[in-house]
Amino acid sequence: MPTLLHQLTVEDLAAAIDAGDDLTIVDTRQPESFEAWHVPDAVNVPYHPIDGLGDGLDWDDVDAIAGSGPVAVICARGLTSTSFGFELSNRGHDDVAVVKGGMEDWSKLYDVVDVDTDSGLFLAQVQRRAKGCLGYVVGDHDAGEAIVVDATRQDHEFELVAADAGLTITGVVDTHVHADHISGGRALAERLSVPYYLSAAATERDVAYEYEPIADGDTLAVGDVGANVIAAPGHTTEQMNLVVDEQYLLSADALFVESVGRTELEFGEGGAAHGAELLYETLHETYAPLSDDVVVLPGHVSVDAEGRFGAGQPGELVAATLGELREGLELFRLEKSAFVDRVTDRTTEKPPNYETVIDVNRGRRDLDEDEATGVELGPNNCAV
Repeated sequence: MPTLLHQLTVEDLAAAIDAGDDLTIVDTRQPESFEAWHVPDAVNVPYHPIDGLGDGLDWDDVDAIAGSGPVAVICARGLTSTSFGFELSNRGHDDVAVVKGGMEDWSKLYDVVDVDTDSGLFLAQVQRRAKGCLGYVVGDHDAGEAIVVDATRQDHEFELVAADAGLTITGVVDTHVHADHISGGRALAERLSVPYYLSAAATERDVAYEYEPIADGDTLAVGDVGANVIAAPGHTTEQMNLVVDEQYLLSADALFVESVGRTELEFGEGGAAHGAELLYETLHETYAPLSDDVVVLPGHVSVDAEGRFGAGQPGELVAATLGELREGLELFRLEKSAFVDRVTDRTTEKPPNYETVIDVNRGRRDLDEDEATGVELGPNNCAV
């Protein structure tokens, strides 16, 4: 039996990728799954424990691909990759590892980036690496309190961030009904017995659960830190943003650092132009009073099929000043008609299973853990 086959966690794999280690990553899933979404720098070698190699490859081809250095093998859940790893080890490759949990665990990997603030404000960006989802923990060190904004399904990650900072979570906010991932907001709020906040306009989305409604002009107090609520429709009817301490704009899916939010996921193809008009007004009228120095902290960063961020790197703060985006983001500089045309003419892939995800986040459908994991696989695809 091979003795050099061992397991890597997805955290180990991410650390190796970030460090630029000499590591060949072999993904044994079928080509269509690989092409849709994979770990950065992985190579595809389709393999099945019974059917063997696919894509016309033979084991000499595999030996050439694997080379003489360390190899990490990944599949959907860590099963097929184990069989493949043993085959490699039996063929004389002496440094083979299997990625524990495969792409399923990769989809649940998080990085936490503290924002450098100059007051008692605590602000952390919680990055779900494989999907590009960005959530936040906003707190007041002196008061020992925090709120969570846009928690993903692995809501314990946000709880740990607050606990590590010595903060008690006193409220949970969802900026809108998400289409790309299942929210962990309600579950976190229920577990901690704290208010769950959603826009008062969410009644238009036929939401099936109770929540604490907040509206344009409201302020959520976190100790002495204020989070001002502003309505920011366009991506969805009810989307809202938070302006924290008058310095940070949690822009949700209205404004990203590399794009803006798509509008057809709620409004449909026929109503996408109306959503784009609303989004234009959000960017140019609602944001007009905000200083160029305000720091934009978005709800997502784009992740391509190669698993790479559209801006920055995992573990680095995804942010830009509003002035930088007003000046440098082409979509921000367009006149209204051209903006609407650009937003509605784009044909990027929609988030996988977005209709199911929306129904779950509206409280109209329940999924078990395996089902939830399956519908979430893949990047977020919420940007134009």
